[in-house]
Amino acid sequence: MSQVEVRPLQVPLLDLQAQYRPIRAEILEAVTRVCDSQRFILGPEVQALERELAEQIGVGHAVGVSSGTDALLVSMMALGIGAGDEVITTPYSFFATAGCITRLGARPVFVDVDPTTYNLDASAVESVMTPRTKAILVVHLFGLPARMDPMLAIAARHGIPVIEDACQAIGARLDGRPAGGMGAVGCFSFFPSKNLGGFGDGGLVTTNDDELAEAARVLRHHGQTGTYEHARVGGNFRLDEIQAAVLRVKARYLAAWTEARRANARRYLELFSQAGLDGVVVCPREPDGTRHVYNQFVVRVSDRDSLRGHLDARGIGTAVYYPAPCHLQPCFESLGYRLGDYPEAERAARETLALPVYPELTAEQQAHVVRSIAEFVRGT
Repeated sequence: MSQVEVRPLQVPLLDLQAQYRPIRAEILEAVTRVCDSQRFILGPEVQALERELAEQIGVGHAVGVSSGTDALLVSMMALGIGAGDEVITTPYSFFATAGCITRLGARPVFVDVDPTTYNLDASAVESVMTPRTKAILVVHLFGLPARMDPMLAIAARHGIPVIEDACQAIGARLDGRPAGGMGAVGCFSFFPSKNLGGFGDGGLVTTNDDELAEAARVLRHHGQTGTYEHARVGGNFRLDEIQAAVLRVKARYLAAWTEARRANARRYLELFSQAGLDGVVVCPREPDGTRHVYNQFVVRVSDRDSLRGHLDARGIGTAVYYPAPCHLQPCFESLGYRLGDYPEAERAARETLALPVYPELTAEQQAHVVRSIAEFVRGT
């Protein structure tokens, strides 16, 4: 009798089909509404999404733009950051954080990360400030809010703004205050893998400042203030109507999806504790006063790449965020940074691994993930 091969339980890193199936009819209705209207750029869907997300996030203004990257770019342009300026930020983030600074002719000035949160180490920020420092760009990495109060205090003392890269942190809170609503301006991404993801690229600029909001609206449309009248040099950073319509549907489910992610994170912590996995450091934990939204659930081990291969062989999807910190990217070689300059960011880049945490993940799938990690740890 031939043996039947038994495939391990499959656990993808992200399952967008599982999210889409229950809301398919609503999504198609929204897209059809746009198609029937034949209005595709900066129409009623974008306007409605901006109103709804401003209220949902808890900010005065929300301005739809073409991507999270462009949200960062527009925000810095609105603040007047340009050639010769310096912006303090983290080396451990998606490339766009530092890339947008450089695109404007400014220089990213890096500060190492806190090893317990992976967010910017506030205690080191003031030591790198110079007369050319024009902003602090804080990243709420993986969905965990950074310690904003010390950075806001530093910024106030020096008369500069704080920009929040909240691209992974929609719905996150710090002492009840929303990510993207504490600094001068906040930036969000609607890339499909985000907690609130579109059917393509999209982003959002948030602020409680009327003038900054108006500047963002003007800059996203080539700096246009009237028909073929351009008060500033902006760009084509517009969010289109189809993306806005899709996001309006999905935003209604965001709170429930976020709670499911948080429940999955709690289950992971319980399973790790029960398994006695002392060789795996689950990080970042959720500090008191914070509401983590777990765009990623990250573990760290010294032999990360071997663990990733072990999990892949057992049908478990993972991802590495980010294998090379920004200061070691080839395009920033001229800035003069070297290996060893930011040891915590470099260690995180070597050791961190993101596990599946999407809302539809089942308890059985999570148990399979933890069992497989336990096998690896005990085997090594």
